[in-house]
Amino acid sequence: MNTSAPARVPAKRRRPNPRTFAFGALALASVVLFSILVPVHIALYLQPAPLAFLFGATLCAAPVMAVWLPRWAIAVFVMSAVALPLPAAEAVAATWPWPWSVPAMLVLILLVGVLAIVHGWRLALVAWLLAIVGTLIVVIGLAGALPVVAGVVNLVIVTSVSGAALLVAVLVASRLRVGAELSRERELAASEQSRRVLVEERTRIARELHDVVAHGMSLIQVQASTARYRVPGLSDEARHEFDEIAQTAREGLTEMRRLLGILRTEDQQADLTPQQGLHDIPDLVQALRRAGAEIDASLAPAPESVPSAVDIAAFRIVQEALSNAVRHAPHTRVALSVEVDAAAVRVLVRNGPPDPAQPPAAPAPPASPATRGHGLLGMRERAALVGGELIAARDADGGWTVRALLPLAGIATDADTTPTTEGPQ
Repeated sequence: MNTSAPARVPAKRRRPNPRTFAFGALALASVVLFSILVPVHIALYLQPAPLAFLFGATLCAAPVMAVWLPRWAIAVFVMSAVALPLPAAEAVAATWPWPWSVPAMLVLILLVGVLAIVHGWRLALVAWLLAIVGTLIVVIGLAGALPVVAGVVNLVIVTSVSGAALLVAVLVASRLRVGAELSRERELAASEQSRRVLVEERTRIARELHDVVAHGMSLIQVQASTARYRVPGLSDEARHEFDEIAQTAREGLTEMRRLLGILRTEDQQADLTPQQGLHDIPDLVQALRRAGAEIDASLAPAPESVPSAVDIAAFRIVQEALSNAVRHAPHTRVALSVEVDAAAVRVLVRNGPPDPAQPPAAPAPPASPATRGHGLLGMRERAALVGGELIAARDADGGWTVRALLPLAGIATDADTTPTTEGPQ
């Protein structure tokens, strides 16, 4: 029997933060420069140790301070850079680089690099100019005690080297900022793409739920509700079972409508095909008649002055209403009336109750993408968008009536937009 302990899975190592690494490198560079600058100024420039430690510490601390307090760092650095060369003796100044020693010049380069990368080129340029101008004033002020020529040569060298370093730092900072902007743009593009994919998926799910699942459940509900009329000799127990099935299907459809209300979104792709209108209703009626539907149509001539939004909405409402009538009440006669006057377009679609003696017909041809899914809700939304109103209700005899009033200009008054739900006359 193997009693050895299971092998331990090594924990995933966390990648170090680049900013933490950069700050650690900056602090290390400042400490190294401090450890070089202080002995150099004590041994070669014969400065008192307390002053060398004080000015060296403030000078080398400025690059680290510049990360959070750039203006204070510039002030501390300039004061230290001006005060550091003052205690140098005349003989020493003529022998070694003065007023800028090599370690001090390296600290200046480090400071302008940090300012350019973290805070931009303006602060870096200000720090560079103040440091150079401040030490130039010191050289001119001590012209009688120290050699001016050596100081000017030193300043020219320091200005050239640090100026080149400043230019390189500005270029590096610009490159880093461009890279950061590109990274943000990629993240935004990826986020937008994910959102677009999510919206398209929600739209696809909503359509499939309505066009496939909801229609199938509607058929189950209709067949279960009409089973007692279509199948002779059913026992009371069987009738009760069919009633339970119909009730469950109705509850499922209610939940389905609630879910579709959450998932439903706007289409992401524009429909580039020509939109249909009132002129296309006769062709729609003829197509449904050829498919076996019995439709009594009373269609007013479509005037040219109908606004395009009302024209499209009227056609879509008629298309969806006829499709629902053929699908849910087969083998019944459908009455269609479209009236157009100077004020509004009035649409009436009325069908009788389904004939229980007839078997359910095959579903009607699907409506266009503009009308599929959320049938009644879509018709109401189309009417509301043009300032109209639509009412769909069951008649007293079990049929169904859809009435729509679409004003041609503005929102119709309450008196004009009160459709009735009365049964067939």
